[in-house]
Amino acid sequence: MGERSYADVNAETIGRWIDEDWEWGRPIDHETFVRARAGEWEIQLTPTKMVPRAWFGELSGARILGLASGGGQQMPILTAAGACCTVLDYTPAQLESERVVAEREGYAIECVRADMTKRLPFDDGAFDLVINPVSLCYVREVEPIWREVARVLRPGGALLTGFDTHVNYIADNAEERIVTKMPFDPLANPEHAAQLAEDDAGLQFSHTLDETLGGLLRAGFEIDDLYEDTNGEGRLHELGIPTYLAVRAVKRP
Repeated sequence: MGERSYADVNAETIGRWIDEDWEWGRPIDHETFVRARAGEWEIQLTPTKMVPRAWFGELSGARILGLASGGGQQMPILTAAGACCTVLDYTPAQLESERVVAEREGYAIECVRADMTKRLPFDDGAFDLVINPVSLCYVREVEPIWREVARVLRPGGALLTGFDTHVNYIADNAEERIVTKMPFDPLANPEHAAQLAEDDAGLQFSHTLDETLGGLLRAGFEIDDLYEDTNGEGRLHELGIPTYLAVRAVKRP
């Protein structure tokens, strides 16, 4: 891959998707922000389901980190609900959307361009809540991220995260046949890399529940709730087969 990391490849790919009006890079409009200010709001961590309001706790004055959560979707809403938000993302266009919404609505947000696979540029215990929508599919190793999230959360703080359960990677594009040997890793398997290049899908990686859920437990979290979700479209969705998990995990004191 030369001097470009897989994170650079993914940032370039996602930037191109945003230019093509990618759903997850489309910032909220003014009306949505106004409704959030009035208490009418919801956010997603996975493709179709909304996060239960009980997962958030008290938002007034809460210090929130949006981890790989750029795009002007979750952070503006949580700001309108009373939180003090910071967003970290590696795709410049995603951070620019955050700045555009903040300027339009007249609030301050700290925007940090950084790779979440590295040490996070924040002090220990800096946040009450970390919001991490689906993004782990773009990183090769999960557990180092969970350890860093635990470090920057205060004791008793919560992580709200959504991630692929690797089911999407085992099937062909028509979602009719199981064709792929796990793990799905384009850095180790040229066939996986070729498949992603053909689909213009960046560089993606599968993760086991041992890595995701087990990794949370080993990083010092307690999982206190979760729900499943589907892709929102395609044959697996039509058959009601879940492909995502959303999890609320609390850092142990």
